[in-house]
Amino acid sequence: MTDIAEKRSLAARALARVTNAWAVYSERRLLVMLLLGFSSGLPFLLVFGTLSAWLRTAGISRTEIGLMSYVGLAYTIKFLWAPLIDQIRLPWLSAKLGKRRAWIVLAQAVIAAALVAISFCDPAASLMPVAILAVVLAFASATQDISIDAWRIEAAPDEQQGAMAAAYQLGYRFAIIASGAGALYIADFVSWHAAYLAMAVLMAIGFGAALFAPRLDERAAPVVGEDRIDAFAERFDVHGRARKVVAWIYRALFAPFIDFFGRHGWFALAILALIGLYRVPDFVLGVMANPLYIDLGFSLAEIATVVKVFGVWMTILGAIAGGLVIASLGIMRSLLIGATAVILTNFMFSWLAMQGADLTALTVTISAENFSGGFAGTCLIAYMSSLTSHEFTATQYALFSSVYALPGKLLGGMSGIMVDHYGAAGPIRDFVMAHAPSLTEKTAGYVPFFLTTGSMGLPAIALILYLRRYDRPAKPV
Repeated sequence: MTDIAEKRSLAARALARVTNAWAVYSERRLLVMLLLGFSSGLPFLLVFGTLSAWLRTAGISRTEIGLMSYVGLAYTIKFLWAPLIDQIRLPWLSAKLGKRRAWIVLAQAVIAAALVAISFCDPAASLMPVAILAVVLAFASATQDISIDAWRIEAAPDEQQGAMAAAYQLGYRFAIIASGAGALYIADFVSWHAAYLAMAVLMAIGFGAALFAPRLDERAAPVVGEDRIDAFAERFDVHGRARKVVAWIYRALFAPFIDFFGRHGWFALAILALIGLYRVPDFVLGVMANPLYIDLGFSLAEIATVVKVFGVWMTILGAIAGGLVIASLGIMRSLLIGATAVILTNFMFSWLAMQGADLTALTVTISAENFSGGFAGTCLIAYMSSLTSHEFTATQYALFSSVYALPGKLLGGMSGIMVDHYGAAGPIRDFVMAHAPSLTEKTAGYVPFFLTTGSMGLPAIALILYLRRYDRPAKPV
């Protein structure tokens, strides 16, 4: 009887744990986070991959498409105006909604307006209006990301941040499908104008979520590193408003760097170099991926099905696998596996370029590339998270994420020039076409280009091998 009672007790405790877990995921905040994640992810492809596909079908040159990718720098430098969003309360809106939700709603309104305006543009007639509106869209989208991240961190205690992040990622991936595959389907069967107008309508989901979100008790927001700020201001013997200005500048610009370099010394430079170089191959490849599919002869519907729907699920699987491998092998070994996989899958795109409009080859390449991208992305996020100090987590992570994106964005803008250079008449194109008769003059430049992007991952592998010998100090408590 004792054994039966113990088994019943174990079963009851297991049922209670399942019930408690379900209660967490059924909370109002989790539903809001899912919908805000959708709102955050929706504009991303509309200034990157989806926009590049529209421009290519409109006859815009690959060089111009590559240069257009520079509008994405807004996501890279968003830490520059994040302190303003922290400090400034919007007139009227903040009083009605609270500071965080006010900024979210304002950013969403600008995003929707920019998408509507883009939907009435014709890039074949004039590229400049599209470029200007894309810049507005990117800055508004980055501002929305800053505001949503701030709301997420402040809206839930530490033990629920994992569930909040999971809900955000799920919503973000659904948005990638909508703005990727969904937009391409609409463009293929209706028009590009209808596609962007439909995306503007979908922003109503995030707008409703922001209004439905619980209002935060903003008075309870902590001041990060207050003791260090006071000590820093005291050195200058300043008081009143001047002291507040000094404290604000120190907190926003200096304290995170001082903490990071103080803990890691000169190894900090190698760490930052690794973060900046780790995903360069994928960033540079990504700008020319859609132009490659179109130049090979794939239809928009085929691209949408394989790349934007199937590919997203492969990314999710890769991200899950990355988490499992990190738990088994540790972060540094997992980083090495991810970097190697990224290099090899970049090389696979050279093989795809030589296959022509082969749907099987496209599926195999996208499967490998998206899986490795999800795996490597998880490893890098885990690595950057492990580097942050408890006292400056949000600020340092924002800086790391900017460092991680900047080199790839800068080099990505040159991707079209590289493809056109490799594809121009000369010894490189002659050599490539002689060894791959299936290539055309339009696609010959892609083969050496993707070999080049894959090779860009070698410095990251060298840095991982170097940093594996570095015994990083434990996080300060």
